[in-house]
Amino acid sequence: MEPAANPDQPGPSTQQEELRTFLFLTIVLAPLLAVMVVGGYGFLVWMYQLITGDLPG
Repeated sequence: MEPAANPDQPGPSTQQEELRTFLFLTIVLAPLLAVMVVGGYGFLVWMYQLITGDLPG
Protein backbone atom coordinates (compact mmCIF):
# COMPACT_ATOMS: atom_id res chain seq x y z
CA MET A 1 0.00 0.00 0.00
CA GLU A 2 1.35 3.45 -0.92
CA PRO A 3 1.63 6.11 1.78
CA ALA A 4 -0.92 8.91 1.63
CA ALA A 5 0.30 12.20 0.19
CA ASN A 6 1.10 14.76 2.87
CA PRO A 7 -1.06 17.86 2.19
CA ASP A 8 1.42 20.06 4.07
CA GLN A 9 4.22 19.41 1.58
CA PRO A 10 3.73 20.98 -1.86
CA GLY A 11 4.48 18.93 -4.92
CA PRO A 12 7.12 19.84 -7.46
CA SER A 13 6.54 23.20 -9.09
CA THR A 14 5.50 23.25 -12.69
CA GLN A 15 7.01 25.36 -15.42
CA GLN A 16 3.77 27.36 -15.64
CA GLU A 17 3.91 28.21 -11.92
CA GLU A 18 7.53 29.27 -12.24
CA LEU A 19 6.70 31.49 -15.23
CA ARG A 20 3.82 33.13 -13.34
CA THR A 21 6.05 33.75 -10.33
CA PHE A 22 8.81 35.21 -12.51
CA LEU A 23 6.37 37.51 -14.32
CA PHE A 24 4.87 38.66 -11.02
CA LEU A 25 8.31 39.47 -9.62
CA THR A 26 9.50 41.32 -12.72
CA ILE A 27 6.30 43.14 -13.71
CA VAL A 28 4.76 43.92 -10.31
CA LEU A 29 7.14 43.53 -7.39
CA ALA A 30 10.42 44.95 -8.75
CA PRO A 31 8.91 48.22 -10.06
CA LEU A 32 6.83 48.62 -6.90
CA LEU A 33 9.89 48.20 -4.69
CA ALA A 34 11.89 50.63 -6.84
CA VAL A 35 9.17 53.29 -6.57
CA MET A 36 8.93 52.75 -2.81
CA VAL A 37 12.70 53.06 -2.31
CA VAL A 38 13.01 56.22 -4.44
CA GLY A 39 9.89 57.74 -2.89
CA GLY A 40 11.09 56.91 0.61
CA TYR A 41 14.45 58.52 -0.04
CA GLY A 42 12.77 61.61 -1.49
CA PHE A 43 10.52 61.81 1.56
CA LEU A 44 13.52 61.59 3.90
CA VAL A 45 15.34 64.36 2.03
CA TRP A 46 12.19 66.51 2.09
CA MET A 47 11.73 65.97 5.85
CA TYR A 48 15.42 66.74 6.47
CA GLN A 49 15.14 69.99 4.53
CA LEU A 50 11.88 70.88 6.26
CA ILE A 51 13.36 70.36 9.74
CA THR A 52 16.80 71.89 9.18
CA GLY A 53 15.76 74.66 6.82
CA ASP A 54 18.54 73.57 4.46
CA LEU A 55 17.89 74.57 0.86
CA PRO A 56 19.87 73.27 -2.10
CA GLY A 57 22.13 75.68 -3.90
